[in-house]
Amino acid sequence: MARDILTEELERELKPALLRGWRRRCPSCGQGPLFSSYLKVRDECAVCHEHMSHHRADDGPAYLTILIVGHLMAPLLLWTFFEFEPDPLVVATIFTIGCVALSLYLLPRLKGAIVALQWAKRMHGFGGRTA
Repeated sequence: MARDILTEELERELKPALLRGWRRRCPSCGQGPLFSSYLKVRDECAVCHEHMSHHRADDGPAYLTILIVGHLMAPLLLWTFFEFEPDPLVVATIFTIGCVALSLYLLPRLKGAIVALQWAKRMHGFGGRTA
């Protein structure tokens, strides 16, 4: 019985944490901003004071962004080029802008989700509150 209570206390729900991270909010409270700038994770949440300096997102968000953008834009590029046969320079311009815009949109959201995953699974020092 005591072990079940301890386990429940230690578990953090993954889905709400991932959604909060995707929204670029603190995975613990969902209120405070996760980032202090475009991709700089705050050392501590301004609302609940959860320490976020433990994160180790590294190249994960960039890899996922490239994976998603490539899998969305490459088939769309081929379909557009063969279906409508536009000028190659027009296609290159439009898809370059689309790839950059989609990458800039996805990158901070995926980084927030990865930090939230690490928080929920207690990885890299996210063991408990230190407030």
